[in-house]
Amino acid sequence: MSRVAIKYTDLLKLNREYTKTLPEKIYMVSVLSNIIVAQLNDILEYNLRIDGVPATLSTGDYDNIVQDSQKYKDSNAIIIFWELCNIIDGLQYKIELSNNHQFDEIFEKTKLEIDLVLKNLEKTPLVVINKFTSLPFSSFNIRVNHLDELADQLNNYLEKKILSNIRLVDIDKVIASIGVTKSLDLRYYYSSKALYTVDFFKTYAEYVKPFVMSANGKAKKALIFDCDNTLWKGILGEDGFDNIEMSTASSDGAIYAEIQSMALAINRQGILIGLCSKNNPGDIDEVIKSHPDMQLRDKHITINKSNWLDKVSNLKEISKELNIGLDSLVFVDDSTFEVNLIREQLPDITVLQVPERLYEYPKILRKNMGLFYNLSFTAEDSNKIKMYRQQVKRETIKDKFTDIEDYLASLELKMTIFENDESIIPRMSQMSQKTNQFNLTTKRYTEGDIKNFINDPNSDLYAFSVSDKFGTSGVTGLSIVIATGSTETVKIDTLLMSCRVIGRNIEYAFMDYLIRKMKEKKVNNLKTKYIKTQKNEQVKEFYDKCGFKVTELNDSEKKYTLDLTTYVQKKLDYIGIVNGK
Repeated sequence: MSRVAIKYTDLLKLNREYTKTLPEKIYMVSVLSNIIVAQLNDILEYNLRIDGVPATLSTGDYDNIVQDSQKYKDSNAIIIFWELCNIIDGLQYKIELSNNHQFDEIFEKTKLEIDLVLKNLEKTPLVVINKFTSLPFSSFNIRVNHLDELADQLNNYLEKKILSNIRLVDIDKVIASIGVTKSLDLRYYYSSKALYTVDFFKTYAEYVKPFVMSANGKAKKALIFDCDNTLWKGILGEDGFDNIEMSTASSDGAIYAEIQSMALAINRQGILIGLCSKNNPGDIDEVIKSHPDMQLRDKHITINKSNWLDKVSNLKEISKELNIGLDSLVFVDDSTFEVNLIREQLPDITVLQVPERLYEYPKILRKNMGLFYNLSFTAEDSNKIKMYRQQVKRETIKDKFTDIEDYLASLELKMTIFENDESIIPRMSQMSQKTNQFNLTTKRYTEGDIKNFINDPNSDLYAFSVSDKFGTSGVTGLSIVIATGSTETVKIDTLLMSCRVIGRNIEYAFMDYLIRKMKEKKVNNLKTKYIKTQKNEQVKEFYDKCGFKVTELNDSEKKYTLDLTTYVQKKLDYIGIVNGK
């Protein structure tokens, strides 16, 4: 059952069950509003909890957005419903009788309030603000009225003022997706200022959910397609090369052409494209290379598992070879049997089925594009496929060496260090949100958080990029070091590294660099911790291997300390160190 289609009463029951199992550390979302939006709390909580975000929502006081923006500024995320029609009571009809001076007074007053709210929330990790809308009271208007003009002017002002931690929601799109009538309940608006329906809030929750999922490191990373009747119409092995359809020359072919175009567009945003198809691999390779209507070419496809093995095994291999979790994959197939099998055997994978009504196929894919949403887009995203191909070359040459140190020395490794570099804030934020395996604490930080760290005199951010004779892996590592109050003791808040550079001893060279920097700063002691997750088992002994001593230990975390005078640097002369600034 669709989460939008689930009955509200059933949703409430299910959400109460989730409440009983919430972990100690929750993700706090606060909703500020000048209308009544209480029904959103359970709906959005449920939508986030069911996909692994332990969210708890709280609602500020009615029509108290400015003051509440100060009160709730320490939340993990804030959502603001600033409803145009209730900026002043009865604005939807009073504005049409206002003169220019009165109109300007309302505009200037709201601008001032916007400025105060944005100032209060400049350090909040994620702020979601609905754009102002006149639609609830102007959908029948032929002419542009004063309410429309006020909404446009305020939205233009908002767009000019937003900071990196703010995301704007075009609420008109949410209303349009289910219709004005299903979105609004004017009876309750006039009686209690509750403008929106349960159906609206269900749709709204799905719309804003990608922001929160990305902030919690849960954006999808790869889109994997079956081929027959998924990327083209027809069965290659039966219909043949010349008779499969993916051209705009036919109505069905045009739909598959649109699907491939959408895949190309998301690929440009750094999402990996792969194939998982039961077919002769040579036949698929020929289509990719030579078919005139095929848009997805070899340069776009990061991984191709076209063979006669079962798709469960192939998808596991895709996850392994790309070094990303199964929960980072979205798989598209036309077969009901295959779809149900994957959902049963690999429930972490999100599976989409090509619909029987083929014309609905592009809509289904568009509806799920939010699964791949990233709060930050970086140069590394644009070059991701190139980087994965470079890694294949590294693995190929690796087989020629019997000694790992000789292999690493042959790579001509170079690590470039960036200290408190504002130009890579988006990438540092993105790494904190997406890196799971080599991540000692798995703390998620937005761009606003990273900027706050850089501006804080008590913290330092060290990031690094890695390059070798095959190319660059981009910015792939980060450490956040924070003063503890004592000038001689600091703590490592975050230490992470992309899976793309695992296996080259980069982590040890980076630790050597950090220790040297700490000594330069007259630091004698270093404190840190390892927090266990489902995905970072491989680094549970990393600090031990670096000579840190365990001070506290339980099932979920280990706390460490290091006397810098006892630290022994690794002999990694084959890794060159360069300062990035």
